[in-house]
Amino acid sequence: MSKANDLKAWQQKAQAQTELVLERLMPPEHMVPQTLHQAMRYVTLGGGKRLRPLLVLAASELGEADQTAVEHAMAAVEMIHVYSLVHDDMPAMDNDSLRRGKPTCHIRYDEATALLTGDALQTLAFDVLSRPTGLPAARQLKMVAALAQASGSLGMAGGQAIDLANVGKPMNQTELEQMHGLKTGALIRAAVALGALACPDLGDDDLQRLDGYARKLGLAFQVIDDVLDCEADTATLGKTAGKDADNDKPTYVKLMGLEPARRYAEDLVAEAAALLAPFGEKAGYLQALAEFVTARKH
Repeated sequence: MSKANDLKAWQQKAQAQTELVLERLMPPEHMVPQTLHQAMRYVTLGGGKRLRPLLVLAASELGEADQTAVEHAMAAVEMIHVYSLVHDDMPAMDNDSLRRGKPTCHIRYDEATALLTGDALQTLAFDVLSRPTGLPAARQLKMVAALAQASGSLGMAGGQAIDLANVGKPMNQTELEQMHGLKTGALIRAAVALGALACPDLGDDDLQRLDGYARKLGLAFQVIDDVLDCEADTATLGKTAGKDADNDKPTYVKLMGLEPARRYAEDLVAEAAALLAPFGEKAGYLQALAEFVTARKH
């Protein structure tokens, strides 16, 4: 089996596992309050690349992972990601009507339900991540802290605030990378860290090396996002194409040009992959996921 086919088979299996774990850990639709639980399941189940849970799983293959901790981390990081999408799509933020190929939460339900859906997914993520596993309590607490820090004002929420404050304003490359390091990169770094922390045999040096990989991967992911926003159509993306240009947002394509931006992403991925070398074959899926980020079409 070729490397590409091997990754595809692993991805499909890991995506199916993510779906089953989320399905199991989400409140059922018939539980009161029913509309809120329906909305939570609507936005979370049956869609998306699941890159963040896949990174958790791939990183967990580097050591002797506690499988319960891995599954809880896969679900928690995806719940945080989906909550951020629900809130980002609302009229007060990016005002979008399409996500993962279907109407956004506030369009399908209403704005109040969308707000509460994001709130509920965020808190459910930490509920799930704090449930008992076979890990030492101190190790598990590090996982909770990693996800919390990546989600807040010094992570994803802070990056979104910087993004909103800079619409229509020129940003240099350093400023753009700081913003996306928070907005997109922080949660990607957290996903890799959660997978590694689920392995009690991985030490601080391993965690530091993996964080370097994840930093570069997170940046490459955003650069390619900007490229795709220019190149791909709405049907392929599953979200509105050309939205960044329409909103006059600073992007890597605007800063560098289309082809230089793509080359920059490819260089970042090569640097990320090089950091994995000491882990040998165990890091195969982490390396393949990095290459997938630049090759993706949506």
